[in-house]
Parts: sequence; C-alpha cells; structure tokens
Amino acid sequence: MANTTLIVTCSGGTYFDRDYYVDVHLPLALACWRRHGLESAAAFFPRDADAADVSVGIYRFRDEAALRAALASIETATVMADVPFFTDAAVSRTIGVPL
Repeated sequence: MANTTLIVTCSGGTYFDRDYYVDVHLPLALACWRRHGLESAAAFFPRDADAADVSVGIYRFRDEAALRAALASIETATVMADVPFFTDAAVSRTIGVPL
C-alpha cells in the first residue's frame, strides 16, 4: 500500500499565526489522527503570485483508507475547531496518492 498525502491549503484570510500552526495545530492533528494512520505532519509557507501569504499543511497517512478513516473520525471535529485560533483564511483540501 502506498502512502497518501493530505494537502491542506489556507489562503486569503486577514491573519495567519504560523507559530500557532506549527507549535499547536500540527501536534494536535498528530495526536488526534495518529491512531488512524497519520504518520507525519509538516508546514510549508510559500507566497502566491500576488505576494499573499499562503500556508500548506502536508499530512502523510499510511494509506488512503487511513486518511479517510481519520477524516471520518470524531477527532476531526477537534482538529477543525482549532482552525480559527490560527487563521480566518479559506481552507481547501487535496488528496495526493503516489503513482
């Protein structure tokens, strides 16, 4: 089975607390989803073409079934409830499976 990556992008908000995201939110996601197969969580902070701040969360799961189990779990409500503490940006998710 191949690892599956959940890419979470935040952009367009009025604030984004990078320290909170790295120091609090990523560990929270790991604590909530590790039992479902989350293996790692990391952050990447590029700038988009219009020089607006963008954040990219990279969540690596054991496989696609693990990712789907995590997203369907009750713990996902806890992870999502934490989002307003670091941003009001639009959040989008993309699932990537290695070829």
